[in-house]
Amino acid sequence: MVGGGIHNETLCQWTANAIGKPVWAGPAEGSAIGNMVVQWIAQGELSDIWEARAVIRDSFPIKLYEPADVRLWDEAYGLFGDRT
Repeated sequence: MVGGGIHNETLCQWTANAIGKPVWAGPAEGSAIGNMVVQWIAQGELSDIWEARAVIRDSFPIKLYEPADVRLWDEAYGLFGDRT
């Protein structure tokens, strides 16, 4: 995840719980950073998207949220699906 939502730890954790997969919370200014690295690739400063990803990964803290209580989230989703 990127953007302002990464500042909300509950949102990040609940997202991991709901999808049953790890969530990596990256830079809050992900759009601007993405724009910047694409320009660097176009200018030849970076060779490709893989190098750009490495630069971003090494430049900004990334927090990992592991899924928790997945069974409960799956049950809740089942109840939601039954009502829609």
